[in-house]
Amino acid sequence: MMKQTVKNLCCSLGLSCLAVPSLLAQDRPNIVVFLVDDMGLMDTSLPFDVDAQGNPVRQPLNNWYRTPNMERLANQGIRFSTFYAQSVSSPSRTSIMTGQNAARHRTTNWINAESNNRTPYGPYDWNWMGLTHEDMIYPAVLKQAGYKTIHVGKAHFGCNESEGKDPKRLGFDVNIAGSSIGHPGSYHGENGYGWIKGQRARAVPDLEAYHGTSTFLSDALTLEAKKEVKKAVDAGRPFYLNMAHYAVHAPFETDERFIGNYQHGGKSQQAQAFATLIEGMDKSLGDLMDYLEVLGVAENTFIIFLGDNGGDAPLGDAADYGSSAPFKGKKGSEYEGGVRVPFIAGWGKPQQENTFQKAYPVAQGKVQTQMATVMDLYPTILSVAGVKVPENYVLDGSDLKKMMLGKADKKHRDDFLMHFPHEHRGSYFTTYRKGDWKLIYYYNPETDGVPTCKLFNLKNDPYEHQDVARNHLDIVKRLCSQMIKRLETEKACYPVDKEKKTLYPKLLPVL
Repeated sequence: MMKQTVKNLCCSLGLSCLAVPSLLAQDRPNIVVFLVDDMGLMDTSLPFDVDAQGNPVRQPLNNWYRTPNMERLANQGIRFSTFYAQSVSSPSRTSIMTGQNAARHRTTNWINAESNNRTPYGPYDWNWMGLTHEDMIYPAVLKQAGYKTIHVGKAHFGCNESEGKDPKRLGFDVNIAGSSIGHPGSYHGENGYGWIKGQRARAVPDLEAYHGTSTFLSDALTLEAKKEVKKAVDAGRPFYLNMAHYAVHAPFETDERFIGNYQHGGKSQQAQAFATLIEGMDKSLGDLMDYLEVLGVAENTFIIFLGDNGGDAPLGDAADYGSSAPFKGKKGSEYEGGVRVPFIAGWGKPQQENTFQKAYPVAQGKVQTQMATVMDLYPTILSVAGVKVPENYVLDGSDLKKMMLGKADKKHRDDFLMHFPHEHRGSYFTTYRKGDWKLIYYYNPETDGVPTCKLFNLKNDPYEHQDVARNHLDIVKRLCSQMIKRLETEKACYPVDKEKKTLYPKLLPVL
């Protein structure tokens, strides 16, 4: 009743009815997680690489891509230079939703919708069925606290015969275009995003209204997200939007609106097409930010932007210095280019006196160099919302509140475990970073099952040029011991050898 009275009053005074919600009391902030598929650290004009003093360093790829809205969000918020995800999609998305490491939730590989893709020597007990309603993902916690929870875009939370194939069964009020399939058949509306022509007819459901039109997939998802956000605002409810783009995953199809920006860079046609996917995704970010302002809720909306795993740009091989240069590797690999992703956080419209922003302040234009991970999103988002983590719930991440101010948080964990007991671009490995040191542990099930390792000092050698394991056997042993302890704590599953014997990790012999 109060809402209608205010709305009528504003309209009678000639004020925009769209701006009315900003005049109404809101008990909790809105939250948007803008998740980009297969977007690596270097797939942007916004530099995430830093020098020894923590200052951003532009690299050649930053001059190739065009992402002005990422730059806009970073200018009014904070970016993290060292933010880790899992190396492929489903493990990262599950870690985001649960706040738990992949070794613990056991979705350690990307999920094939139709069959168990453990790969030849993968563990038998990995969680390829994915999430269930019992997992208490944070959108379900937000829903209990009164939020309208909206999923738009790629889900990839479970296989075709699982609860996780439909986000509404996990804790979302709305699911648009999310399914068990992890990539579109096409980005073109003319192709029905794959339903008319393309690789996967069942991928990207719910967008039939755009089939046969010239609406690019990233735009169709944005239009649908705007509709759902407006419904929530009109109803006076705080909303959580999981804006999960299928871009920039293959197929690398050209968004013709932007191709003119990339035709003279000397790169392949596929690399040009990939760059147009990046720019179209960035346009979506800008469109959403603009719409929040139109609705009058930008100052009440907290935005997180990130990629779900290392990049997959069609530049170079999986373990070289092409797609993520100067970092090594890409999606699915054990190197930094496979697990480092862009991360930006900020309020939709900075406003010093805003109650929500006072409660959860974010530095503007800062770069945070301290390490953080996708497991930190769960406690951070609930903290922004003013909602408690469920009692006795096990988390592997922590609230980034202090780090959001650009300050160091000595209580935040300084290690990162990335467990991948499957075959991909990098196969059957665990990486363990502790402080400046990074251990890569290989199980070698394809040969003799005798482990080998590599060691890098990321402070002195951030781009992983020199394996120094033989020179630091004491550090190898110490890191291996710490890695094993964490794997055991998280009850990890391991690859098997040719005799189907489980390959548990062990302290490495003298190299």
